[in-house]
Amino acid sequence: MQKSLDTYRKSYGKSELLEENISFFPLPLFTTWFEEAEAHPDVGEVNAMTLATCGIEGFPKNRIVLLKSFGVNGFSFYTNYDSEKANDIAENPRVCLSFFWPALERQVIIKGIAMKTSEEDSITYFASRPRGSQLGAWASNQSTILGSREELEHQLKEIEERFQNKEVEKPPHWGGYLVTPRSFEFWQGRENRLHDRIIYEFLEKDTWERNRLAP
Repeated sequence: MQKSLDTYRKSYGKSELLEENISFFPLPLFTTWFEEAEAHPDVGEVNAMTLATCGIEGFPKNRIVLLKSFGVNGFSFYTNYDSEKANDIAENPRVCLSFFWPALERQVIIKGIAMKTSEEDSITYFASRPRGSQLGAWASNQSTILGSREELEHQLKEIEERFQNKEVEKPPHWGGYLVTPRSFEFWQGRENRLHDRIIYEFLEKDTWERNRLAP
């Protein structure tokens, strides 16, 4: 049986995105939008973003990860270096990040190049994580097949015993990635599906080209 969604409709019109109100550089606009989403009571995890990778099999794959920092150097997140996403990045470092904040009727799509962060940065961030998350990074062989939930819980128990009364050090197979943007697309919902879409494309050092796209 096929379920029809023909009657699902939503009208957009909470804001607008006009060239005269924005910079010729993308980061100030992203920062403004992120802070507005951060302050909005109906936005849950403002830093939740979709990470798209495409590895050796040629199939793209999306998953939600958490943005942990952003600035002029790029956008960072952390993961297991033995995971499927990490293997994809090793094969093809071209990735796409996307943010969707429906309460504000906004999307941001960022294409860029992912590279591992320094070991020092990874150690510093790992030390800031809750202990449970630190232990989980050791217990889970991310993306590998498990026989059962009990197997995972047994692995966690072994790790808890290993680090009992000890500081949890960062696993060697765990760390960060920094995505250096090559393009930003900002999408603001508008009435009648005539949405505002502004794209910034990197040309060279400190130089971006800004254009409006048809919705």
